[in-house]
Amino acid sequence: MNQIKKTPKISIILPTYNRANTIHESILSVLNQTYEDFELIIVDDGSTDNTKEVIEIFEDSRIQYIKHEENKGAASAMNTGIKKSKGSFISIQNSDDKWLPEKLENEINGFNSPNPKLGVVYSGLCRIIGNRKIYIPSKSVKKKEGYLSDDLLNINFVNGLSLIRKDCFEKVGYYDEELVGLEDWEIYLRISKYYDFKFIDKPLIIASLSQDSLSIKPSVMISATQMILNKHFNKFLNNKKALALNYGFIGSWSCLDGKLKEGRTFFRYAVKINPYFFSIYLAFFASLFGQKAFKSFLDINQKIKKNTL
Repeated sequence: MNQIKKTPKISIILPTYNRANTIHESILSVLNQTYEDFELIIVDDGSTDNTKEVIEIFEDSRIQYIKHEENKGAASAMNTGIKKSKGSFISIQNSDDKWLPEKLENEINGFNSPNPKLGVVYSGLCRIIGNRKIYIPSKSVKKKEGYLSDDLLNINFVNGLSLIRKDCFEKVGYYDEELVGLEDWEIYLRISKYYDFKFIDKPLIIASLSQDSLSIKPSVMISATQMILNKHFNKFLNNKKALALNYGFIGSWSCLDGKLKEGRTFFRYAVKINPYFFSIYLAFFASLFGQKAFKSFLDINQKIKKNTL
């Protein structure tokens, strides 16, 4: 895998750790893009499987391979790639996700805008969980582009595989390496203070949620959300509904993790801030019947929301 000869317009960073069984398809989906002016920097975050051997199958001059001697976490791997990048735009690819061929072309064309504050262009994502397909962002998200600083406090509806002007990182800094999860949400909170977002309403990314994914581990979500609330607390204080909503999320993840008492504590925090947060009263009631009953409550609630959107 030789170094590329020219300066690419886009630098794609692919952090990976022990994903030899899925990374081949992820790389292939990048190399099959209709837009070809890019470099692909794969940062192996200390893998102990045959990840390197899988990568070496590809003979493409656009690929660069970097390996951390020890596992440092996804944020560190992404930062390593960004610091090595040559492009004017940055995009992250996950080692278990696939891009549709026109993903980059649609997003780079999105920057053909007279708006000097446009910093991020993102497309729709199809998340596959078992037999379910979920389109992100959902219809419940009313404002998906423009100035999103306040909207992103509620929940991160911008996928982490967006196309970002490199200037954004120079302005707000890199991914927070203290976080183990939700790194994309945290950096979008920083970027959205200064830059606008644009949305391409097409499902151009397919993400399969694997069992070892950090995003399905309640303990990771609880810790990461609490860290982000602490880091941006002044901003959340000015948006009490968003603060209550995130306390509700922490409460739900706590209950899913079997920590029902802690979960109810966060539910109390949420309704103290927003007494009209009626779904939290239901969540609190469901938690009184145990972890299994609470999970059933969330499943039913999810189905109701899906049918009413």
